[in-house]
Parts: sequence; C-alpha cells; structure tokens
Amino acid sequence: MARNGGPVDLARDFPVLGHTHWQELAAKALNRGRPDDRKLDGAAAEEMLRSVTVDDLVIAPLYELEGEVPDLGRPGFMPFTRGIGLRDPHNPWDVRQRHDNPDPAAARDEIRSDLEGGVTSVWLQVGNGGLAADDVASALEDVHLDLAGVVVSGDPDQGAAADALLEVWRLRGIAPEAARGNLGIDPLAAAMRAGVPPDMDAVVDPVRRCLNDHPGVRALTVDVTSYHDAGAGDVDEVSLAVATGIEYVRTLDNHGVGAADAFAQIEFRIAVTADQFTTIAKLRALRRLWARVGEACDVPEAGRGAVIHAVTSARMLSRDDPWVNILRTTVATFAAACGGAQAITVLPFDAEWGQSDDLARRLARNTHILLAEESSLGRVTDPAGGSWYVESLTGEIAAAAWAWVQRLEADGGVGAAGERVRARIADRVRERDRRLATRDQSLTGVSMFPNPAEPPLTRVPRRRTDPPGLPIHRDAAMFEALRDRARAAADRGAPPTALLVCLGERRDFGAREDFTANVLGVAGFTVARVEGADPTAIADAVRGCGARIAILCSNARNYAAMGANAAAVLREAGVGTVLIAGRRQELGDDETAVDGSIHAGMDVVEALTGMLDDLGVPR
Repeated sequence: MARNGGPVDLARDFPVLGHTHWQELAAKALNRGRPDDRKLDGAAAEEMLRSVTVDDLVIAPLYELEGEVPDLGRPGFMPFTRGIGLRDPHNPWDVRQRHDNPDPAAARDEIRSDLEGGVTSVWLQVGNGGLAADDVASALEDVHLDLAGVVVSGDPDQGAAADALLEVWRLRGIAPEAARGNLGIDPLAAAMRAGVPPDMDAVVDPVRRCLNDHPGVRALTVDVTSYHDAGAGDVDEVSLAVATGIEYVRTLDNHGVGAADAFAQIEFRIAVTADQFTTIAKLRALRRLWARVGEACDVPEAGRGAVIHAVTSARMLSRDDPWVNILRTTVATFAAACGGAQAITVLPFDAEWGQSDDLARRLARNTHILLAEESSLGRVTDPAGGSWYVESLTGEIAAAAWAWVQRLEADGGVGAAGERVRARIADRVRERDRRLATRDQSLTGVSMFPNPAEPPLTRVPRRRTDPPGLPIHRDAAMFEALRDRARAAADRGAPPTALLVCLGERRDFGAREDFTANVLGVAGFTVARVEGADPTAIADAVRGCGARIAILCSNARNYAAMGANAAAVLREAGVGTVLIAGRRQELGDDETAVDGSIHAGMDVVEALTGMLDDLGVPR
C-alpha cells in the first residue's frame, strides 16, 4: 500500500509509549491480588519478570532497540549469523531420519518407507545400540545412493562405520563424485563418551580420502549432542562445538591440510529443544563464532559458513505420556528451521520406549513437511532476524561461548579438558535438576498435568549401553523413577494411595485439591477424596481406600476452624502421615497437627520420595 506515492506509516496515529509506561502496566498486572504492603513499583515488576538460564544468561521480559538500527548482515556473508545462504523454498532443509534398528532386514524396510514418505537422507547408527558394521550394506540395499545421502555414526568404532559406508558406495558402483553424506569421524566426542584420551590423528586419513576421492562427502561430524544428553547447557554446546572444530582444523593443518579444506570437511551436529528462542539463538551464535574462526584462519569468506545438522533433543523426551513429545519435537523443529539448520532430524515420540513403530516414524517425518510446506516456513530465510530478543540472545550466547573457547584454548584445547568439561556439565545438571524438582522448569505430562492412567507403550527395547564418560541424564528420569516405584507397588497389589480431605465448599478447596492431586499424580499415586469435616465420613473414607497418607485441602479460614480436628480424626482412623495443602502456618496455633505441607515451589521429588518411603514402597 502507498499514500501519495510513499510508504504508509501504520503507527502514526498511535501514541508513543515509553519503557516507564510498560513498567507501570506490568506492575498493574502483577499487583492484582497482592496485599498493599507487597505492591510492586514498575522497576520491581520488571525485575520479577527477569529470569536466568542454567547457563547464567539473563532473559529480560522486554527487549527494545537502543540507538541506531544495527547492521544485521545478510545470509551467505560475514558474520553468517543469518545463515550460510538463501533458503531454497523447494528443498529448504535436508529431512534426515535416524535409524538404529540392529536387525538389518527391519532397518531396510524402515529406511525404504521413510524415503518413500519424504525423507531425503539416511542417518545410520552403527555399533552401540545400532547396526553392526557388516550389516550396513544390507540395510542400504534399497536406497538409490546416487539420490539420497547417507550419514553414519559409529560408537565406539567410528572407523569401522566409515569404512562400511565407503565400501557400500564402492560395491554399488557409485561414482566417487556422486556420493553424498558424512563419515561421522569425531574422535574427541568418542573419547569423551568413553572416558579415554582422544586419538586426534584419526581425522587425517578420512579427510584426505574425501578430499581426494569423494568431493561430495564430509569426513568429520562435530557432534555435541552427547554433551547435551549428559546435561550441558546451550552456551556449553556452542563452546564445545567451536573448540572441537578448532582442534580438528589445527590437527589437519599440522598434517598439511589447509584450513579452507578442513572447514569444507566439517559438519556440526547440535541438539535443538522446545525452548524455541534459545534454540534459534544458539544456532545463529554457532555460525557467527565459526565464521570468526574462519576469518582468523584466512579461510575465504564463502567457505566460513557452518553447516549444521540439528537433532531434536533426546534429553527432553519423556517416557511417560510420550504423546506430548510430538509437541516438544514440533517446537524444536520449528526453532531449528528458524535458526537456519541445513539438515534436521526429528526423533520419534516413542523413542524412549525402544524401536519406533511406523506411526511414530511417519509423524516424525511429517513434522518437516507440515512446517516447511503447509506453514510455509521453508519459504523464509532467518525469520527471527531483527527481533531484538533473538538478536540480543544470539549476541549473549556468542559472547559467553567465545569466552569459554578462549579459556579452553589457553589451557591446551578441548582435547585436554575432559575433566573440566565433565565438571561444568555436572554443575549444569545440578542446577537443572533443582529447577525440575521444584517445577520452576516444568515438564508437561510428567511433572505438570501428569496422567498416571496413561497405558505404557509396547516396543522392542534398544540394546544400548550408557557411555561411561558422558552418561545420559534425561530431564524426566527423576520423575519416571517415582512412577516406576508406584507401578511396581501396584503390580504387587498395594498401589500407593493418598486421601484428600476437602474441607468446606468447593470454592474453598477446589484449587488446592486440583494442585495436590496434580502433585500426587507425578508419582502415580492413587487419589481418593472425601468432602467435609464429618468425623464419621472421614474415618469411613480412610477405611475404604486404606490410605496411610492424607492431605487437608481448603483455605486458611477453614484450616483455622477445622484443620486440627480433621487431622486428629485422621490419626485416630490409622493415617500415619497428615499433610496440608498450603502452609502449615495457616493452621494458626495448631500447625503441629500436621507433619508437613504441599505447596508451590516445593521440591516435589524429595516430597514424593519421602511419601513412598513412608509407605514402605521399595526403591
């Protein structure tokens, strides 16, 4: 649209409102229901809305342009923040499905089905939990190798996986220049997983072989998903990716391979999560830093862009209520696409149960299609670019990651920093576990809104061993352990049960009843209820469900009036542990009538573990 030949100023009839006005509106919203002596002013309201990630990144509630509009750059040019080039709307990213079925016949059928359904390249897990190297040829039997690229990951023997793929290309008569894929050589990640020193020279021969014979194949994968699965933060992943890439460039340079050729042989594999803005910023920051390394190494500008393979996080997947994983991986895939990944792998929603079925793999590959085509995400390059939130977060991640890269380099490189890396990851795990346990960081379907009645899935289990150097630390594992204890007790005919004693009218206890039932559902408790303070009804309810744990649910007025008497009736009926939904102080002078409380901000894992222990449920 235009007016008198010029652009339309859509904001010209709206008043200009400043930061102070926004603070006042934020304070007004936060002050609803707060007592007068706890009212917040604008600055305090803004501070309350500020958050800090496990990487110590400060997330502000509002981002505004300060000063002149910065030069955001362009895709395909320094600093490569906005991508390594314009996106092809007809083929916006490589749809790369992971296959780890150890049965070569089953793997062959699954690969064929995926390629027919829209997958454009194959990722084979070879070794631990996947195919044997000798079965790679059989699994790829139906693949048109001149059309579909193949990527391999070998654990623990990366060389065997690479040799198997090279041999398949040779036996199938694929012209060397027609082969597409990646040999998956990453000795630093392999050594870190195994807890042994790295063999850095392992990168040299595969790189030379690809440079000389297979121009369409990359030899090296800088895979930081193992660090992510062990609990690393976003800054850690970017730091370790860049530091590992530097180590490989240095090693290759020492063996006569120039930096430009080394850059051309590296692909980065990084985890993407349902934290969409941080994920977008993480990928953009990685490209920015890698381009800076290329600039310092005199790599021609066109060769400095980081090629990124994004994989939806295995750490964020839950075993219980696995259908929520579809939402998690969809958001993660959206973020990976916005962040400019060249290849994306969506892990199936049932991955934590074992080998995925046809439905799970179909949903995984269709996630790409829906986002790229029906949502038109594939038509846009760097759609988040220019958002002051994303631009600021990109800069903060890049600055924090670069600072750690410099420290690693000063101390001899990432290859010599195994224990420091593990210690740093352990710090992240402790902080994240605290947030998860208190539900400051929630997991829908697991720690929030759980469904204990959700039937388990039936899948062929994976035969994968946990890497000793970087053990996997899934976010949901602590809650699943509680659910496992409850399931085992139920199988023995003694499901853990708690009685909710709801005092007063529903308007008095409804909110706390729902909250408490939600908390108990995290551990798979069977929940019984009784309404009112009638001693006979309470005693009958205790006998009817056999509960040895009871929780009072109501408001402060009813607690003061009826709480102590209800607690006494419960104890007379044989209840061993009486708790209160809220704070014990709401009982007034009778707060010793209960043994503890269920409240927002509590350590849910610790509380539920204690309840199961009180009931004698084996660990």
